[in-house]
Amino acid sequence: MAFGEKMTAYERQRLENIRRNTQMMASLNVHDRLSDLATSSKRLREKKSYKQSSEKKKKSEEPVVIRRSLRSQGIPPDSKGLPMDSNESLVNPSKKTIKLLYTSSPDLAVAGPVSMKDAYCLEEGSYRAVVDKFTNITNSQSDDVGKNKTKCVANGVPMPSSKVERVNLEEPLDMNSLNLESENIARVVPGEIYCVRFIPTTDMTMVVAGSKYGHLAFWDVKPEKEDEDVIHLYRPHASLISGIYVHPFSLSKVYTSSYDGFVRFMDIEREEFNLAYSSSSDSELYSLSLQPNDADSIYIGDGRGYLNVVDGRVGELTNSWSLHDWRINTIDFNPANPNIMVTSSSDGLACLWDLRKMDVKHSEPISLQSFVHKRAVHSAYFSPSGSSVATTSMDGNIGVICGINFEDKFMIPHAIRTNQWVSTFRASWGWEDTHLFIGNMKRKVDVVSVNQRKAVHTLESPLMTAIPCRYDAHPYTVGLLAGATSGGQIYIWTAS
Repeated sequence: MAFGEKMTAYERQRLENIRRNTQMMASLNVHDRLSDLATSSKRLREKKSYKQSSEKKKKSEEPVVIRRSLRSQGIPPDSKGLPMDSNESLVNPSKKTIKLLYTSSPDLAVAGPVSMKDAYCLEEGSYRAVVDKFTNITNSQSDDVGKNKTKCVANGVPMPSSKVERVNLEEPLDMNSLNLESENIARVVPGEIYCVRFIPTTDMTMVVAGSKYGHLAFWDVKPEKEDEDVIHLYRPHASLISGIYVHPFSLSKVYTSSYDGFVRFMDIEREEFNLAYSSSSDSELYSLSLQPNDADSIYIGDGRGYLNVVDGRVGELTNSWSLHDWRINTIDFNPANPNIMVTSSSDGLACLWDLRKMDVKHSEPISLQSFVHKRAVHSAYFSPSGSSVATTSMDGNIGVICGINFEDKFMIPHAIRTNQWVSTFRASWGWEDTHLFIGNMKRKVDVVSVNQRKAVHTLESPLMTAIPCRYDAHPYTVGLLAGATSGGQIYIWTAS
């Protein structure tokens, strides 16, 4: 009683609850049932057995593959898994598939020439194939010039003008005649294509394209021999190729500008990509062009809005003008009057300039005309006759400048907006001053009538598995149109 008297009321209630619970469990035989369940579980565990194999399992003969990312291997990423280009297929893979060769590449950041042999990127073929093809064309043109000169001297008449004329159409081309065949599709570079050009000659059908990773591809669309290599891939730049220009008077020199700050040209005599210009301020180069009547002066647009003129023979800067507040995206010259130039810029302006009025002493020349967009202007190109200019802007409009003094201006609405996987659209002229070609997000090509100020036709085909963003019409072959995609493919339409 002495101990019980020292317990609190809570402790006495706790002991009473324990006693009552014990009596209840005893009446229900809970302890006996738990004992039987434990005995039963033990017997089941003793009966369970495992089959022992007498033979030792052989190790797999397949080698263990250690996965490494493309980045750790120094390889540019491919387009697999990208939403817009995931369905791109390679047609006729025996001739149209690029098999890259990843070896120790030259140091592309050094301001110097790059050997064509070291820059070659394919497992198959030879780097000299392009050299031989351009050499044959150059020799053929030299023979033609020599024959014409001899004929003119013998007849006592002056030499014909060296000006290269684009084809003139008596009637507008029927857009329904443009077709896309499977043999005219190829993936020529890894990654996005930012610029595409036809080699301006009728001696062969060849397209040159520049990629996001500094690759330069030559695609011989119609080779003379069936077993001839058709795709030739090099990497002369360390970064995105922003511009390509092939001068009609010097086909063997293919000029390229890049975000790496270099302008290079293919020199087939030395078999190298020679250095034509190096940006002293390490500025990215966004555009490149040459005058049709001058194969020596190179016009380069940088990221600060400056237009730099370089003498390609010595690689020295001769002029530099501040034309825009932001980067210059395109430079183009009037084919009828090469002194008239048009530039497009991310500052929202497309401007026409007269080179004869651009004084070296003035850093900010006055433009002849300007076209104002609400957002960045990604392109401005002269029409084949030089009488009109078409601009493409992120404000969702195609601008047209025309008239005797380019005083007439109007807008043509078009869905310009793309996504992160597709390059910006740029409207390009065809073979006449009446129609423009521009892509849309439905994997089709819109043909825009300048006269009707709207899209009047659409190029579409089940073979088009991606969106062509950049275009070029062959200057001497009507109906030959090249479209390049962000997945490295090129589609070529031909007229039936």
